[in-house]
Amino acid sequence: MSDLQKYIDKRKKIDKKFEENFDVGYQDFKIGELLKQARLECGLTQEDIANKLNTKKSAISRIENHAQDIRLSTLQKFAKTLGKELRIELV
Repeated sequence: MSDLQKYIDKRKKIDKKFEENFDVGYQDFKIGELLKQARLECGLTQEDIANKLNTKKSAISRIENHAQDIRLSTLQKFAKTLGKELRIELV
């Protein structure tokens, strides 16, 4: 177990509010990070993506850093711009 995971587990035990909000916050972070990694793998900048999506660089930054409540259509456009397919899976 990593030091980070140990910290998270410990914090969840002593802070109920942290525990309640952690999973939602983590999912938002994970989506943004996946989009960022995919963009970087394609060798594109935030500015490149913004131009292709007809938006501003700051909007792409917000998506990558605060992906909460991101619209499905936005995710689809982002993926298409990267030449990728968006898949959503329920487990």
